[in-house]
Amino acid sequence: MQKFIFGSLLLTGFNTQLYAQETPQNLPEMVVTATRTKTAKNQLAAAATVHTRKDIDRLQAKTLPELLSGTTGIDITQNGGFGKTTNVFMRGTNADHVLVLIDGIKVGSVTAGTSPFEFIPLDQVERVEIIRGPQSSLYGSEAIGGVIQIFTRKGGREDKPSVTLDAGGGSYDTYRASGTVSGKWKNSWYTLGSSQFGSQGFNSRQPTPGRFGVNQPDKDGYLNTALNARLGRRFDNNAEVEAFFMRAEGKTEYDGNFQNKTEFVEQVVGTTASINIVDNWRSILRLGQSRDDGDNFAPDGAFSSRFNSTRWNAGWLNEVALSDDHQLVIGSDYRLDEVDSSSAYKESSRYDAGIFAELHSRILDDHFVNASVRGDKNEAFGDQVTGNFGWRYSGDYGISPFASFGNAFKAPTFNQLYFPGFGNSSLEAEQSTSFEAGLAGDHDWMQWEIRGYHTDIDNLIVTVTDPTTFLSSAENLGKAKIDGIEAEIVTQTMGWDSKLNMSLLSPKNKETNMRLPRRAEKTLSYDLSRSFGQFDLGANVLAQSDRFDDALNKTKVAGYVTIDLRSAYHLSKNWMLSAKLNNLLDKQYQTINTYNTADRNFFISIHYNN
Repeated sequence: MQKFIFGSLLLTGFNTQLYAQETPQNLPEMVVTATRTKTAKNQLAAAATVHTRKDIDRLQAKTLPELLSGTTGIDITQNGGFGKTTNVFMRGTNADHVLVLIDGIKVGSVTAGTSPFEFIPLDQVERVEIIRGPQSSLYGSEAIGGVIQIFTRKGGREDKPSVTLDAGGGSYDTYRASGTVSGKWKNSWYTLGSSQFGSQGFNSRQPTPGRFGVNQPDKDGYLNTALNARLGRRFDNNAEVEAFFMRAEGKTEYDGNFQNKTEFVEQVVGTTASINIVDNWRSILRLGQSRDDGDNFAPDGAFSSRFNSTRWNAGWLNEVALSDDHQLVIGSDYRLDEVDSSSAYKESSRYDAGIFAELHSRILDDHFVNASVRGDKNEAFGDQVTGNFGWRYSGDYGISPFASFGNAFKAPTFNQLYFPGFGNSSLEAEQSTSFEAGLAGDHDWMQWEIRGYHTDIDNLIVTVTDPTTFLSSAENLGKAKIDGIEAEIVTQTMGWDSKLNMSLLSPKNKETNMRLPRRAEKTLSYDLSRSFGQFDLGANVLAQSDRFDDALNKTKVAGYVTIDLRSAYHLSKNWMLSAKLNNLLDKQYQTINTYNTADRNFFISIHYNN
């Protein structure tokens, strides 16, 4: 059945009316993350996907992992249901090869090296930009697979306050409530929002055999309470200042012999100031802090461990218009990572300082070039230099060829460097080189894009266990080779909106020729929707092939196909009732061996927006 759906959807995708996660007229013309300044999407070689607030509402996504699922080039695994550990693999790279920013501030755990996608409150999100491919030449460490930047809700520019309210509930005693007020007063703007998401959940894990096997057939719940605030002002000389704050805290339960509950805090606070030095030079200063805190508890309720991360961020960005066709961006970043843990790490802090420059040029009217270079100095392992070059031709007939090349690096985590009995302070950074090429088309009735890419990764950090002492340590021994093809087709015809995403992937360990664990080689996502007067209808199909759960490729996790249905009824200009049915066929599947996913489930909500 899975092969049939893959083949039939692929064929229909090239011959029928398809839909997008953003319809053609809603595709944003500008993206920020690809160049760290606003740039037209059709002038970039980089692969970009944007989810706006309108897309989030239309797709009725409740969590960030649900929104990202099926996005081109992204593969997601989860250790159970809502609030459980979520890993995002971008273009087959490791889960810690994705850089995550919230409002320009780097977030995530400095001990584990990953970001808490499961805890970021989607109700407080205005926009998500996803840039696939190496981006270390602009952002430094971690951006081997790409960058995901999350923009929290921002105040409107109208004098009349805007209010949004959402409330709903569904299967597994899941509920959600949120509210936001935003507006403008003279030259100032503001936003204040709060939300709560809770669920009794379901049993996260099947019973596992062995000495350290797990058998906890209980419901594993989740609670997340969040707050978002923003205040800004523009002055007469076109200078702007803005302060922002986002905090989510709560608890999540899971199945484990030594720990089965975590109380978490995710917080980002920052301020930005910008001013025109001269007419063609704008300077931007950003200061901020992110926190990733977790207290873990044993099954008997006793405190077990604490892992708190703090990241202090400072950035200075200068946008210089050299001419109408040439724009230069020069900047510097400083970050101080700190860890506070119940484990005795050998080191508790380290800094990274970087300087970078990026040139965006239009040549001979139809050729666009992006070139960037960056140097980083990391206290833990030394200096790194990265670069990126991209070219795109936008000529007649709406056809655009493009190509790019870049290298990137990933700094070792605190666990890999300093964790007691495991860390190796002599580790070097993981290194990658990537190139890609493709074609894009933009026509009145269809937009499409196809890309092929190749990535080599050296110095991969792997866990090595001594066969006599059974002690483990982190070592730079791994090498990987990743080849992939991505394709997207978007159309809007006869009232039907649709999008087809396809990702074909070959992620291999260079030394063993085995597939890298937890990556599916084939992913297909198809979304279709239409409005009928006051009614909105939609459906989504997600199909993924099998994956291996271990590096030796001995434990296989089967592929799956899910179908989701959604509908909405506009009661009036301001009120809307929506409903979503997930996993229509009640497919029993896993993305990680022994970890359960949700059965057929529903969610109904009511929305107000003035």
